[in-house]
Amino acid sequence: MAPPLLILRDIDLTFGGTPLFEGAEFSVSEGERLCLVGRNGSGKSTLLKIATGIVEPDDGKIFLQPGTTVRYLPQEPDMGGFKTTLDYVEDGLAPGDDPYRAQYLLDQLTLTGNEDPATLSGGEIRRCALARALAPAPDILLLDEPTNHLDLPVIEWLEKELATMRSAIVIISHDRRFLEKLSRTTIWLAQGMTRRLDQNFSKFESWRDGIVEQEETERHKLDRKLIAETEWLRKGVTARRKRNQGRLRALFALRKERREQRRAPGQVTFTKTETTQSGKLVMEAKSISKDFGKGPVVGDFSIRIQRGDRIGIVGPNGAGKTTLLNMLTGSLPPDTGTMRHGTNLEMVTLDQKREMLDADATLADALTGGGEIVSVGGQNKHVVGYMKDFLFAPEQARTPVGVLSGGERGRLMLARALARPSNLLILDEPTNDLDLETLDLLQEMIADYPGTVLLVSHDRDFLDRTVTSIICSEGKGEWIEYAGGFSDMISQRGADLGGRASTPKSTTVPKQRNKPQSSSSSGKGKLSYKDKHALETLPVRMEKLQTIIDKHQSTLADPELYSTDPKAFEEAVAAIETAQNELAGAEEQWLELEMHREEIEGS
Repeated sequence: MAPPLLILRDIDLTFGGTPLFEGAEFSVSEGERLCLVGRNGSGKSTLLKIATGIVEPDDGKIFLQPGTTVRYLPQEPDMGGFKTTLDYVEDGLAPGDDPYRAQYLLDQLTLTGNEDPATLSGGEIRRCALARALAPAPDILLLDEPTNHLDLPVIEWLEKELATMRSAIVIISHDRRFLEKLSRTTIWLAQGMTRRLDQNFSKFESWRDGIVEQEETERHKLDRKLIAETEWLRKGVTARRKRNQGRLRALFALRKERREQRRAPGQVTFTKTETTQSGKLVMEAKSISKDFGKGPVVGDFSIRIQRGDRIGIVGPNGAGKTTLLNMLTGSLPPDTGTMRHGTNLEMVTLDQKREMLDADATLADALTGGGEIVSVGGQNKHVVGYMKDFLFAPEQARTPVGVLSGGERGRLMLARALARPSNLLILDEPTNDLDLETLDLLQEMIADYPGTVLLVSHDRDFLDRTVTSIICSEGKGEWIEYAGGFSDMISQRGADLGGRASTPKSTTVPKQRNKPQSSSSSGKGKLSYKDKHALETLPVRMEKLQTIIDKHQSTLADPELYSTDPKAFEEAVAAIETAQNELAGAEEQWLELEMHREEIEGS
């Protein structure tokens, strides 16, 4: 193996009295592909800053092979002082670098080079910063969350570009698929120490779990030994005093060892907050469209979404994902077509830009609205206890939201969203700034969620693990729904996500849900007396059925009912099931008749 180009050894760093690193180390050799993984707050970004000289450690040695060039992509690039994006990228070139590569990379990343950095969006800033880091073709490339704010076509372009580079690469990312495709070595940063696995990231989680299990076993053995030695001490130091004093010193050493052991940080705890079940039909779009004057963003799109569906929305930045989502949820009216929602919808939204957070509010106030109690899952919890469920320390209760890190703001948004009762969950880029462990638990929460989920994401692995179908942008306002997760969609339509689907090599036909069909009596003409009567009476019947459901659900809320009156419990369950089936049928019938009525009136 080639000698290392960069070595970090025995790195110590302390912030605010708590050691961040204690003997952390890693090395990078020519052409290596490393990924650096760990929980939010474990120090991954700080370790890269130490490697670049931006942060000075308290102790340790840093060696960089003379003549080695290093380029660093920070999470938040500073473009101040540059008139254009091309000026910013060219400023990163060194004498002897190809001067044309800056413009080439900007072109590849759909930037002209003439943009004013002060007016760029988050995705454009990330693409410009990538061009600056890649342009010199350095010996070592350090990338901190390179896929943040990038859409799928750019992520896939970046994967191909990095795969062909000769540079050694160190990557921090929460995107599992990205890490699996590019890494060959995994560095795990936890409890201030680094551990190295000379394998691809795909092998990391099972390796990590084995280490955690082994450490827990050793900690348990130490605890048992401490109990035994403490019991001996309680009985008194007697008999052979010299030998016993030695045993006493050993006990104190054991206690010191136990105190100094750094446990793995806790996990985020998700508590489901249940509410009244929605109707079987959640929403139905019929030929909806939207045009802001520059061509259709959504054109003639139809879909029927039922209770329990998990639907992902994917496409390039600017394709109209958020527009489509807003139309489906009713916050943006369509230009043409009709949008219908089912009964008893209670919607909670997780906003991708965290705009719903008041930067001046404290963390506790953001969760409670100005009190000390959070109601979760029908139970009241003190805000500090609820904060702990999301890995916030008690002393952070009065911390202003504006000073929280990206990962902390992401966890706060999740905590707020999940504390509210809902049966329709809207997640717009929920994976931004979340660590891998929190993503795992979010995936489990979505899988167990009793309602319906609409999800916008560029994270391919997350989509594969969570959704039952995907709505994909095909360009020029066309959107098609494909059954299954992201990988299933690619197998049906091809891998080109930059525009119109490429023709798949297989003969699989993309699966799109059928547009809603009207009832058998939907031929043009007049509504029959029977249909008119049904349109008037069905809403009353649906309301009565929902009242029956609510009444029996209230009965089942008694935790002692099953043990005290099993027959009443079974009758309530049966009554709810019957009423729900009748309600679903009534909703379907009313919607078909209402659509038929609109067709007649519009013809």
